[in-house]
Amino acid sequence: MAIVGAVGGGSLARRIGLKHLLWIALLVNALSQLALAGSVVMDSTVAFIAILLGTGCLGLGFGLSGAPLNGYPGSFFPQRRDTALVALHTALGIGLASGPLLVGWFVMRGLWIGFPLFLLVISLLLLLATLTVHLPHNEPGEDGQNMPATEVHPIRLLGFWTFAAIAVLYAFAEGTFSNWSVIYLHEVKHLPEMTAALALSLFWAAMAGGRLLVSALVARIPAQRVWLSLPLLMISAFLALPYANTPVVGVGLFALAGLACSGFFPLTIGLSSTRYPHHAAWVSSMMVAALMVGVGLGSFIVGPLRDWLPLEQLYQVSAAYPLTALVLAVLIMQPRTRPLAPVTE
Repeated sequence: MAIVGAVGGGSLARRIGLKHLLWIALLVNALSQLALAGSVVMDSTVAFIAILLGTGCLGLGFGLSGAPLNGYPGSFFPQRRDTALVALHTALGIGLASGPLLVGWFVMRGLWIGFPLFLLVISLLLLLATLTVHLPHNEPGEDGQNMPATEVHPIRLLGFWTFAAIAVLYAFAEGTFSNWSVIYLHEVKHLPEMTAALALSLFWAAMAGGRLLVSALVARIPAQRVWLSLPLLMISAFLALPYANTPVVGVGLFALAGLACSGFFPLTIGLSSTRYPHHAAWVSSMMVAALMVGVGLGSFIVGPLRDWLPLEQLYQVSAAYPLTALVLAVLIMQPRTRPLAPVTE
Protein backbone atom coordinates (compact mmCIF):
# COMPACT_ATOMS: atom_id res chain seq x y z
CA MET A 1 0.00 0.00 0.00
CA ALA A 2 2.97 2.30 0.50
CA ILE A 3 3.91 1.67 -3.15
CA VAL A 4 0.32 2.28 -4.25
CA GLY A 5 0.19 5.50 -2.24
CA ALA A 6 3.49 6.78 -3.59
CA VAL A 7 2.61 6.01 -7.23
CA GLY A 8 -0.89 7.45 -6.86
CA GLY A 9 0.35 10.42 -4.87
CA GLY A 10 2.69 11.43 -7.66
CA SER A 11 -0.26 11.85 -10.01
CA LEU A 12 -2.59 13.34 -7.38
CA ALA A 13 -0.04 16.03 -6.54
CA ARG A 14 -0.55 17.60 -9.97
CA ARG A 15 -4.34 17.32 -9.85
CA ILE A 16 -5.21 18.41 -6.31
CA GLY A 17 -1.99 20.03 -5.08
CA LEU A 18 0.47 19.15 -2.36
CA LYS A 19 -1.56 20.74 0.44
CA HIS A 20 -4.70 18.68 -0.21
CA LEU A 21 -2.57 15.56 -0.68
CA LEU A 22 -1.00 16.17 2.74
CA TRP A 23 -4.48 16.46 4.27
CA ILE A 24 -5.46 13.09 2.81
CA ALA A 25 -2.22 11.45 3.98
CA LEU A 26 -2.69 12.67 7.56
CA LEU A 27 -6.33 11.56 7.58
CA VAL A 28 -5.39 8.08 6.34
CA ASN A 29 -2.68 7.89 9.02
CA ALA A 30 -5.26 8.78 11.66
CA LEU A 31 -7.56 6.02 10.34
CA SER A 32 -4.72 3.52 10.62
CA GLN A 33 -4.30 4.24 14.34
CA LEU A 34 -8.07 4.21 14.89
CA ALA A 35 -8.24 0.70 13.38
CA LEU A 36 -5.30 -0.46 15.51
CA ALA A 37 -6.80 0.92 18.73
CA GLY A 38 -10.24 -0.45 17.85
CA SER A 39 -8.85 -3.98 17.49
CA VAL A 40 -8.48 -4.16 21.28
CA VAL A 41 -12.26 -4.42 21.81
CA MET A 42 -12.93 -6.83 18.91
CA ASP A 43 -12.89 -10.63 18.83
CA SER A 44 -9.81 -12.25 17.33
CA THR A 45 -11.08 -12.70 13.76
CA VAL A 46 -12.42 -9.16 13.38
CA ALA A 47 -9.42 -7.75 15.25
CA PHE A 48 -7.04 -9.38 12.78
CA ILE A 49 -8.93 -7.82 9.88
CA ALA A 50 -8.84 -4.44 11.63
CA ILE A 51 -5.08 -4.74 12.12
CA LEU A 52 -4.63 -5.60 8.43
CA LEU A 53 -6.73 -2.57 7.46
CA GLY A 54 -4.78 -0.38 9.85
CA THR A 55 -1.47 -1.61 8.47
CA GLY A 56 -2.70 -0.99 4.91
CA CYS A 57 -3.80 2.54 5.83
CA LEU A 58 -0.44 3.21 7.47
CA GLY A 59 1.37 2.18 4.29
CA LEU A 60 -1.02 4.17 2.12
CA GLY A 61 -0.60 7.27 4.28
CA PHE A 62 3.18 6.95 4.15
CA GLY A 63 3.14 6.65 0.38
CA LEU A 64 0.77 9.58 -0.11
CA SER A 65 2.88 11.79 2.15
CA GLY A 66 5.96 11.26 -0.02
CA ALA A 67 5.18 14.04 -2.51
CA PRO A 68 4.28 16.81 -0.01
CA LEU A 69 6.94 15.96 2.58
CA ASN A 70 9.69 15.82 -0.03
CA GLY A 71 8.27 18.65 -2.13
CA TYR A 72 7.68 21.39 0.44
CA PRO A 73 11.27 21.72 1.79
CA GLY A 74 12.44 22.88 -1.63
CA SER A 75 9.59 25.39 -1.76
CA PHE A 76 10.37 26.86 1.65
CA PHE A 77 14.17 26.90 1.19
CA PRO A 78 14.89 27.05 -2.56
CA GLN A 79 18.53 28.05 -1.97
CA ARG A 80 19.07 25.25 0.55
CA ARG A 81 16.90 22.52 -0.96
CA ASP A 82 19.25 19.62 -0.16
CA THR A 83 19.92 20.79 3.39
CA ALA A 84 16.20 21.22 4.09
CA LEU A 85 15.35 17.83 2.63
CA VAL A 86 18.00 15.99 4.64
CA ALA A 87 16.85 17.85 7.78
CA LEU A 88 13.29 16.65 7.19
CA HIS A 89 14.51 13.05 6.80
CA THR A 90 16.43 13.52 10.05
CA ALA A 91 13.08 14.16 11.74
CA LEU A 92 11.73 10.99 10.13
CA GLY A 93 14.71 9.07 11.49
CA ILE A 94 14.18 10.45 14.97
CA GLY A 95 10.57 9.27 14.80
CA LEU A 96 11.64 5.77 13.72
CA ALA A 97 14.17 5.57 16.55
CA SER A 98 11.88 6.94 19.28
CA GLY A 99 8.71 5.05 18.31
CA PRO A 100 9.76 1.70 19.84
CA LEU A 101 10.86 3.48 23.02
CA LEU A 102 7.50 5.21 23.28
CA VAL A 103 5.44 2.07 22.74
CA GLY A 104 7.66 0.30 25.29
CA TRP A 105 6.81 3.01 27.83
CA PHE A 106 3.08 2.38 27.30
CA VAL A 107 3.44 -1.42 27.42
CA MET A 108 5.40 -1.34 30.70
CA ARG A 109 2.46 0.47 32.30
CA GLY A 110 -0.16 -1.90 30.90
CA LEU A 111 -1.53 0.82 28.63
CA TRP A 112 -0.70 -0.57 25.18
CA ILE A 113 -3.80 1.03 23.65
CA GLY A 114 -2.44 4.42 24.68
CA PHE A 115 0.18 4.24 21.90
CA PRO A 116 -2.21 4.14 18.90
CA LEU A 117 -4.55 6.60 20.64
CA PHE A 118 -1.60 8.96 21.17
CA LEU A 119 -0.67 8.73 17.47
CA LEU A 120 -4.31 9.21 16.50
CA VAL A 121 -4.44 12.47 18.45
CA ILE A 122 -1.12 13.62 16.98
CA SER A 123 -2.31 12.88 13.43
CA LEU A 124 -5.53 14.83 13.97
CA LEU A 125 -3.63 17.77 15.50
CA LEU A 126 -1.26 17.83 12.53
CA LEU A 127 -4.23 17.69 10.18
CA LEU A 128 -5.78 20.65 12.01
CA ALA A 129 -2.48 22.53 11.78
CA THR A 130 -2.23 22.02 8.02
CA LEU A 131 -5.82 23.23 7.66
CA THR A 132 -5.01 26.51 9.41
CA VAL A 133 -1.50 27.44 8.21
CA HIS A 134 -0.68 28.82 4.79
CA LEU A 135 0.89 26.25 2.50
CA PRO A 136 1.33 26.60 -1.26
CA HIS A 137 -0.93 24.21 -3.15
CA ASN A 138 1.89 23.13 -5.43
CA GLU A 139 5.63 23.28 -5.60
CA PRO A 140 6.78 25.89 -8.15
CA GLY A 141 6.33 24.54 -11.63
CA GLU A 142 4.11 21.63 -10.60
CA ASP A 143 1.05 23.33 -12.08
CA GLY A 144 2.73 23.34 -15.45
CA GLN A 145 3.49 27.05 -15.53
CA ASN A 146 6.75 28.02 -17.24
CA MET A 147 7.24 24.44 -18.42
CA PRO A 148 8.46 24.16 -22.02
CA ALA A 149 5.87 22.57 -24.26
CA THR A 150 8.52 20.25 -25.70
CA GLU A 151 9.75 18.98 -22.32
CA VAL A 152 9.75 15.19 -22.05
CA HIS A 153 8.09 13.63 -19.02
CA PRO A 154 10.65 11.99 -16.69
CA ILE A 155 8.99 8.59 -17.08
CA ARG A 156 10.40 8.49 -20.61
CA LEU A 157 13.92 9.42 -19.59
CA LEU A 158 16.70 6.96 -18.80
CA GLY A 159 17.95 9.31 -16.07
CA PHE A 160 14.75 8.98 -14.05
CA TRP A 161 14.86 5.18 -14.17
CA THR A 162 18.51 5.29 -13.16
CA PHE A 163 17.60 7.30 -10.04
CA ALA A 164 14.79 4.79 -9.33
CA ALA A 165 17.22 1.86 -9.64
CA ILE A 166 19.62 3.61 -7.25
CA ALA A 167 16.80 3.99 -4.70
CA VAL A 168 15.95 0.27 -4.97
CA LEU A 169 19.60 -0.73 -4.53
CA TYR A 170 19.90 1.56 -1.52
CA ALA A 171 16.82 -0.09 0.05
CA PHE A 172 18.45 -3.50 -0.46
CA ALA A 173 21.56 -2.29 1.37
CA GLU A 174 19.73 -0.62 4.24
CA GLY A 175 17.41 -3.61 4.71
CA THR A 176 20.31 -6.06 4.77
CA PHE A 177 22.04 -4.00 7.44
CA SER A 178 19.00 -3.50 9.67
CA ASN A 179 16.83 -6.61 9.21
CA TRP A 180 19.59 -9.12 9.95
CA SER A 181 21.80 -7.28 12.43
CA VAL A 182 20.47 -8.89 15.62
CA ILE A 183 20.37 -12.41 14.13
CA TYR A 184 23.85 -11.99 12.69
CA LEU A 185 25.58 -10.74 15.83
CA HIS A 186 23.70 -12.99 18.27
CA GLU A 187 23.30 -16.28 16.38
CA VAL A 188 26.29 -16.19 14.02
CA LYS A 189 28.87 -14.21 16.00
CA HIS A 190 27.56 -15.45 19.38
CA LEU A 191 27.62 -12.00 20.92
CA PRO A 192 25.20 -11.22 23.80
CA GLU A 193 21.63 -10.44 22.76
CA MET A 194 21.82 -7.05 24.45
CA THR A 195 24.91 -6.24 22.36
CA ALA A 196 23.06 -7.21 19.19
CA ALA A 197 20.07 -5.05 20.15
CA LEU A 198 22.41 -2.17 20.98
CA ALA A 199 24.01 -2.49 17.54
CA LEU A 200 20.61 -2.13 15.85
CA SER A 201 19.72 0.85 18.04
CA LEU A 202 23.01 2.53 17.22
CA PHE A 203 22.44 1.84 13.52
CA TRP A 204 19.24 3.91 13.62
CA ALA A 205 20.77 6.52 15.92
CA ALA A 206 23.77 6.90 13.61
CA MET A 207 21.41 7.25 10.68
CA ALA A 208 19.54 10.10 12.38
CA GLY A 209 22.75 11.76 13.56
CA GLY A 210 24.38 11.25 10.19
CA ARG A 211 21.53 13.06 8.50
CA LEU A 212 22.15 16.07 10.72
CA LEU A 213 25.81 15.93 9.72
CA VAL A 214 24.96 15.60 6.04
CA SER A 215 22.51 18.51 6.21
CA ALA A 216 25.37 20.66 7.51
CA LEU A 217 27.86 19.33 4.96
CA VAL A 218 25.70 19.99 1.89
CA ALA A 219 25.47 23.64 2.95
CA ARG A 220 29.22 23.87 2.31
CA ILE A 221 30.04 20.98 -0.03
CA PRO A 222 28.23 20.16 -3.31
CA ALA A 223 25.51 17.59 -2.60
CA GLN A 224 26.78 15.39 -5.43
CA ARG A 225 30.13 14.85 -3.68
CA VAL A 226 28.50 13.83 -0.40
CA TRP A 227 26.06 11.59 -2.29
CA LEU A 228 28.84 9.78 -4.13
CA SER A 229 30.94 9.28 -0.98
CA LEU A 230 28.28 7.52 1.11
CA PRO A 231 28.19 4.26 -0.94
CA LEU A 232 31.93 3.90 -0.27
CA LEU A 233 31.18 3.80 3.48
CA MET A 234 28.41 1.23 2.89
CA ILE A 235 30.83 -0.97 0.93
CA SER A 236 33.42 -0.69 3.71
CA ALA A 237 30.86 -1.71 6.36
CA PHE A 238 29.66 -4.72 4.34
CA LEU A 239 33.19 -5.98 3.71
CA ALA A 240 34.24 -5.52 7.35
CA LEU A 241 31.19 -7.11 9.05
CA PRO A 242 32.52 -10.72 8.79
CA TYR A 243 35.27 -9.62 11.19
CA ALA A 244 32.83 -8.36 13.85
CA ASN A 245 33.99 -10.86 16.49
CA THR A 246 33.89 -8.54 19.51
CA PRO A 247 31.09 -6.36 20.92
CA VAL A 248 32.98 -3.14 20.22
CA VAL A 249 33.69 -4.03 16.58
CA GLY A 250 30.16 -5.34 15.96
CA VAL A 251 28.44 -2.29 17.43
CA GLY A 252 30.91 0.06 15.76
CA LEU A 253 30.46 -1.42 12.29
CA PHE A 254 26.67 -1.16 12.46
CA ALA A 255 27.03 2.43 13.64
CA LEU A 256 29.26 3.01 10.59
CA ALA A 257 26.59 1.41 8.42
CA GLY A 258 23.95 3.77 9.83
CA LEU A 259 26.18 6.75 9.14
CA ALA A 260 26.77 5.50 5.59
CA CYS A 261 23.05 5.09 4.93
CA SER A 262 22.07 8.36 6.61
CA GLY A 263 21.85 10.97 3.88
CA PHE A 264 21.92 8.84 0.75
CA PHE A 265 18.19 8.48 0.12
CA PRO A 266 17.16 12.10 0.91
CA LEU A 267 19.99 13.29 -1.35
CA THR A 268 18.73 10.91 -4.04
CA ILE A 269 15.32 12.57 -3.80
CA GLY A 270 16.84 16.05 -3.80
CA LEU A 271 19.11 15.47 -6.80
CA SER A 272 16.44 13.69 -8.85
CA SER A 273 13.90 16.46 -8.09
CA THR A 274 16.43 19.10 -9.08
CA ARG A 275 17.08 17.25 -12.34
CA TYR A 276 13.34 17.46 -13.22
CA PRO A 277 12.13 20.69 -11.53
CA HIS A 278 8.77 20.84 -13.34
CA HIS A 279 7.91 17.36 -12.07
CA ALA A 280 9.59 17.54 -8.65
CA ALA A 281 6.64 16.30 -6.58
CA TRP A 282 5.98 13.41 -8.97
CA VAL A 283 9.64 12.42 -9.06
CA SER A 284 10.04 12.54 -5.27
CA SER A 285 6.92 10.41 -4.87
CA MET A 286 8.28 7.87 -7.35
CA MET A 287 11.55 7.71 -5.42
CA VAL A 288 9.54 6.76 -2.32
CA ALA A 289 7.77 4.08 -4.37
CA ALA A 290 11.15 2.76 -5.55
CA LEU A 291 12.39 2.70 -1.95
CA MET A 292 9.34 0.68 -0.89
CA VAL A 293 9.87 -1.77 -3.76
CA GLY A 294 13.42 -2.27 -2.53
CA VAL A 295 12.33 -2.64 1.10
CA GLY A 296 9.69 -5.21 0.14
CA LEU A 297 12.00 -7.27 -2.07
CA GLY A 298 15.06 -6.86 0.12
CA SER A 299 13.21 -8.14 3.19
CA PHE A 300 12.83 -11.54 1.50
CA ILE A 301 16.05 -11.83 -0.49
CA VAL A 302 18.47 -12.65 2.31
CA GLY A 303 16.34 -15.42 3.86
CA PRO A 304 16.36 -17.81 0.87
CA LEU A 305 19.99 -16.98 0.13
CA ARG A 306 20.99 -18.29 3.58
CA ASP A 307 20.44 -21.80 2.20
CA TRP A 308 23.32 -21.15 -0.19
CA LEU A 309 25.69 -18.89 1.75
CA PRO A 310 26.33 -18.13 5.43
CA LEU A 311 25.44 -14.64 6.64
CA GLU A 312 29.10 -13.66 6.83
CA GLN A 313 29.51 -14.19 3.08
CA LEU A 314 26.09 -12.71 2.35
CA TYR A 315 27.14 -9.45 4.00
CA GLN A 316 30.26 -9.36 1.83
CA VAL A 317 28.29 -10.16 -1.33
CA SER A 318 25.81 -7.44 -0.39
CA ALA A 319 28.56 -4.89 -1.01
CA ALA A 320 27.46 -5.28 -4.64
CA TYR A 321 24.32 -3.20 -3.84
CA PRO A 322 26.08 0.07 -2.94
CA LEU A 323 28.82 -0.63 -5.52
CA THR A 324 26.25 -0.87 -8.31
CA ALA A 325 24.43 2.19 -6.93
CA LEU A 326 27.73 4.09 -6.96
CA VAL A 327 28.40 3.18 -10.60
CA LEU A 328 24.91 4.30 -11.60
CA ALA A 329 25.29 7.50 -9.53
CA VAL A 330 28.53 8.38 -11.32
CA LEU A 331 26.85 7.79 -14.68
CA ILE A 332 23.79 9.89 -13.81
CA MET A 333 26.00 12.80 -12.81
CA GLN A 334 27.17 13.05 -16.42
CA PRO A 335 25.94 16.23 -18.19
CA ARG A 336 23.29 14.57 -20.35
CA THR A 337 20.88 11.69 -20.04
CA ARG A 338 19.45 10.29 -23.25
CA PRO A 339 15.65 9.95 -23.44
CA LEU A 340 14.10 6.58 -23.93
CA ALA A 341 12.50 5.83 -27.25
CA PRO A 342 8.97 7.29 -27.49
CA VAL A 343 6.15 4.92 -26.63
CA THR A 344 4.15 4.09 -29.75
CA GLU A 345 0.43 4.14 -29.51
